[in-house]
Amino acid sequence: MYSGRLIKGIGGFYYVHVEDQVFECKARGLFRKKKITPLVGDYVEIDVLDHKNKKGVIEDIKSRKNELIRPSVSNIDQAIVVFAVTQPDPHLSLLDRFLVLAESQRLNIIICLNKIDLLEPADYEEIVHTYRAAGYKIILTSTKKEIGIEELRHELKNKTTVFAGPSGVGKSTLLNHVHPGLKLQTGEISTKISRGKHTTRHAEIMEIEENGWVVDTPGFSSLDMNFIDESDLHYYFPEYSFHLENCKFNSCKHLNEPGCGVKEALQSGKISESRYNSYVQFIEEIRKHRRY
Repeated sequence: MYSGRLIKGIGGFYYVHVEDQVFECKARGLFRKKKITPLVGDYVEIDVLDHKNKKGVIEDIKSRKNELIRPSVSNIDQAIVVFAVTQPDPHLSLLDRFLVLAESQRLNIIICLNKIDLLEPADYEEIVHTYRAAGYKIILTSTKKEIGIEELRHELKNKTTVFAGPSGVGKSTLLNHVHPGLKLQTGEISTKISRGKHTTRHAEIMEIEENGWVVDTPGFSSLDMNFIDESDLHYYFPEYSFHLENCKFNSCKHLNEPGCGVKEALQSGKISESRYNSYVQFIEEIRKHRRY
């Protein structure tokens, strides 16, 4: 038996990194019976069936530290959420959705705003202010001008990091600049639909120097809130934590209740209106799903 890490899964085949080798493996049928699906990022035990052709079978999946739903990866330390300041224009509600997912998994979160060479700082400073005020670290990057690349590289050391964001924002290009040896496929934005051409087709975890692993993921365009409990949602907006104790009721949902500390903070400008609108939208989605 050999210990390794599942780095890629395609069509029922799982590729497991063991020291300096990669084995193509199938999973034992018992996982299917237990309704357990091996995930990229899993630490596994494999039985090697063919050393020469590097074939094996996954015998055991170690307990997961955490598990993301979309992208489907496990054992992640942090998330770097990549959005472009333009081409495509940033969809802040989608950014907030991924932040909620990452917060629910207790991940360290960094927001990377890419392609800053295409705009003047004044054109994206409101976004920067909104998310820094919410407590997030932001790295501003441009691969064309090599801005922020070294800072990004530093954040990847000794961690397993999931890179995620919409298609076409430059995730793969950024990773290629951070670690040229990855040689990830990249593509241009489709001018017709203003989205990326989905050059990354599946989640894959890759080892880089300084004991780091990165997960390049397919771009996503939607992320539902079905997995979130309505009563927990406000905990996943970190800026709310400073105002919850000012709510009159412990069960306050921060919608129409009297004496709401969050609404008071919103009215005084301490909480972003766009962030609050995302919160209300997510509450409505959770409630709608619960009715069905």
